[in-house]
Amino acid sequence: MDFSTLNYPAIFIAALSGFALGGLWYSPLLFANAWMKDSNLTPNDIAKGNKVKIFGFTAFFFVIMAFNLAMFLNDAKTDAAWGATAGFLAGIWTFSAIAIHSLFELKCWRLIFINGGYSIVALTIMGAILGAWR
Repeated sequence: MDFSTLNYPAIFIAALSGFALGGLWYSPLLFANAWMKDSNLTPNDIAKGNKVKIFGFTAFFFVIMAFNLAMFLNDAKTDAAWGATAGFLAGIWTFSAIAIHSLFELKCWRLIFINGGYSIVALTIMGAILGAWR
C-alpha cells in the first residue's frame, strides 16, 4: 500500500461529513423522535450521556472509516461517481451488519432503517468526497 498517494485533507473532510450528517440525521428535523422512541431513550437519557466519550469516539471511528474507504479508492482512475458508488456499496455492508445485530437485539425495522440508512448515506457522501478530491 502506498500511503503517500492518499489525500489526507480529503480523508479528514470525508470523516467530518459523516459526523455532520449524523447531527442532521439524528436531529428533530429528521429521525430524532423515531430513533429515541425505538431505542427506548428520552431526551433526559441523551443528556446524561458522556458527550466527550460519545463524540470523541464517533470522530475517531469516522476517521477510520474515511481512511479505510480512501484506501479502497486509492487509484488514479477514481472519480466522484466511482467514489460515491464504492461508498454506497460499503454502506450496504454496514447496513447489513447493523441489521443482523439489530435483529438479534429484537430491534424494529424502522430503527434498522434509520441507523442503516444513515450508514449508507454517510458512506456514499464520504466516497464522493474522496473520489472527487483526488
